[in-house]
Order: sequence, then structure tokens, then C-alpha cells
Amino acid sequence: MEIRFQNSPAETKKMTTEQLRENFLIENLMQDDTIQLVYSHYDRVIVGGVKPTSKAIELPNHPELRAEYFLERRELGIINVGGNGVVIADGIEYPLEKLECVYLGKGTKSVTFKTSHESSPALFYLLSAPAHMAYPNTMYTKEQAAPVNLGDTATSNKRTIYKYIHLDGIKSCQLVMGLTVLEQGSVWNSVPPHTHTRRMEAYFYFDIPESHRVFHFMGEPQQTRHITMTNYDAVLSAPWSVHFGCGTSNYGFIWGMAGENQTFTDMDPAPIANLL
Repeated sequence: MEIRFQNSPAETKKMTTEQLRENFLIENLMQDDTIQLVYSHYDRVIVGGVKPTSKAIELPNHPELRAEYFLERRELGIINVGGNGVVIADGIEYPLEKLECVYLGKGTKSVTFKTSHESSPALFYLLSAPAHMAYPNTMYTKEQAAPVNLGDTATSNKRTIYKYIHLDGIKSCQLVMGLTVLEQGSVWNSVPPHTHTRRMEAYFYFDIPESHRVFHFMGEPQQTRHITMTNYDAVLSAPWSVHFGCGTSNYGFIWGMAGENQTFTDMDPAPIANLL
């Protein structure tokens, strides 16, 4: 598990492209028969990816957690963006098709990931945060997430939002998690731009065609920077940073937050006309 510390706005605005990528970008999360984990000191979230192909993969404990098991003091959100798979939590199986989610609460001792068909591996994206109490393990299909259609082709951001872990959905201590799928011809996400100093956020991009890229914008509204991202890359967004992007094709992305509150609409606007 890689450990990453926080960066202030003052030092971030002086970073080179390489330094921005080193500190905020998480590349190639989905690797055959492995689990990738990055521990960020932004609200102590852990971002991860699991791609089981020929074998089941267990969620490991890590010395940095100083815990008896991974979820002793944590909660975990899991969304599948690949083929059919199964998450096994304390002996209970949760079959997940593409774009389905399972939440595992504090106190879940054993977690295993499996692919249903080796020819079409499951791709499990993970987001974990510290938890103060135990909420029940819960699975949601994308239909249960009450999809909402937003945006317009005129502004190139026609999209469908699926909310899984939030105040009116799956209950959690502090995790908020869902995903957005852009329609063909739409490329902009999270516009109008905003910040929320009460919560950090992480994005995970998927279904980006091989020859295409997403330009993810970050930084203070008057000190914007960009990071070029490819399929199955994730990016950390500091609470003081904007987080929006534009692709050379349509794509999907998972958004997840942790911090002071779980109010999805708690945003500090950064109007497009004021960005620099």
C-alpha cells in the first residue's frame, strides 16, 4: 500500500507536470490478479483497484493501519466497472454486475474478490474511509441508485448520475460514492466547477477508449492545473481544489468523498467565467 501525504495550495501551484502526476494521479489501478491500494492523508481515505482473473483475491491488512484487520475501524465502498464478479464478505456473497455497488461496514473481518468468467474479468474499484460505527453491509443495483439524467448536448455534458452511498441511499459513516456516465457526444464532467473544503474527493475514470484521454482540471479556481488521464486511472482532489474534466471522447467516472459531511449538494461554486 502506497502512502501519500497532503499538499498545500502554495506548493501545488509551483509543481511541474511530473510532480502533479506523482502527488495526485494514481495510475493503472486495474492489474491482473492483484490489488492496488493508495493511502491518502486527505481525510485518510484509501483508493484501490482489484482485477481478479484466474484466482480469488483477499483484501489484505496493512501494518500502516495498526489494526487487526482492514475494516476494524474502516468502511468500504466497492463498485464493479468490468465483467460479472462476486464480493464475499464474512462468508456472504454479493454478486455484482457492471455498475453495481456494495458497501461493507466497520467490523467486516474477511473480504474476497472473485471474477465469474475469466474471459471477462470483474474490475472492482475501492474507496475506504475511517468509520465510527457499524452500518449494515448493503448491495445496490444501478436501478436502485435512482438514475438522474442531467446536462444537455448543447453544452456537451449530457449524462446520467447514479448515487449509491449517500444520505438517501446506502447508509455510511462518512463515505459518499456514486458514478456518472456521459452520453456519446458529451465530454465535460462536474461543470459548473466547484470546491468543498469540508470534504476531499477522488475520481476514477473508466470506459475511456484506448486512443483517447481525459484532461482532469485541478487546483485553486484562480490557479488551475491539469492532469492527462487514461483508462482506469484515479486522481485525488484536495478539499481546496476544483475537480472537473473534459475528454476527447465520452466516458464514465466514479466519484467518492469523505470528510465533514455527506451532503451531496454542499459545494462552493467556482464559476467558469472566473477560472484562471
